[in-house]
Amino acid sequence: MKELQKRIEDASKDRALLEEPAYAEAVHEAIAMLDRGELRVAEKIDGEWRVNAWARQAILLYFSLAEMRTFEVGPFEYYDKIPIKKNLADQGVRVVPPGTIRYGAHCRRGVVVMPGYVNIGAWVGEGTMVDTWATVGSCAQIGGGVHLSGGVGIGGVLEPASAGPVIIEDGAFIGSRSIVVEGVVVEQEAVLAAATVLTASTQIIDVRGDEEKITKGRIPARSVVVPGMRAKEFRSGTYHLPCALIIGERTASTDRKTSLNEVLREFALSV
Repeated sequence: MKELQKRIEDASKDRALLEEPAYAEAVHEAIAMLDRGELRVAEKIDGEWRVNAWARQAILLYFSLAEMRTFEVGPFEYYDKIPIKKNLADQGVRVVPPGTIRYGAHCRRGVVVMPGYVNIGAWVGEGTMVDTWATVGSCAQIGGGVHLSGGVGIGGVLEPASAGPVIIEDGAFIGSRSIVVEGVVVEQEAVLAAATVLTASTQIIDVRGDEEKITKGRIPARSVVVPGMRAKEFRSGTYHLPCALIIGERTASTDRKTSLNEVLREFALSV
């Protein structure tokens, strides 16, 4: 693995090295490892998420090496550099037409992809649902037992190599048409109501106490979050900008995915 990493990093600094078979083979091997789940763009170590920058560099190099070609899948035709994922039945992954998982993404057993999309470098945990028109961007890390509702947009990232990908931890529920981008982390079992927008600069306001607490970039575990608006003064007047409000926390009675409707009803949330 260290030798593979070194060749990827060297080729990223000098792309002329890709003309040598050993370096080109290193790129293809890294993408194959991402596809098999043996390598991840980011992984949790000792409770902290760490980015494997060289894995993302391998994806960028792969784009340089791959050639445009036509892929035919039943009645569908694609023209692209990267093929779609194969052998889904053996992996226990269900994909409903015209849902797509790109080669170089890894989905664990029990993942269901409705007519949605999972991009290269992404990792999706066991039993997660990628619902209709939901998209999982390049290098995003989605935990097990997650529900990405219809039309959810999980942002991707390839550059810069040090930038963190979007991370949705185990058991989280992301409501319809929500957007999570720019390396935001949604911690374990959090619930986002429909149309919640989270970017690196979005204010996340905890309104459960007597005084508000403002953070950015991370939704705490088991939080119940709704979209909100916050007034801001400009020279031309007062305008309202989007924010996210933490209004509650999941209880023991709503730990199971089948009981999520209770949490949604309790806080009057739409999904």
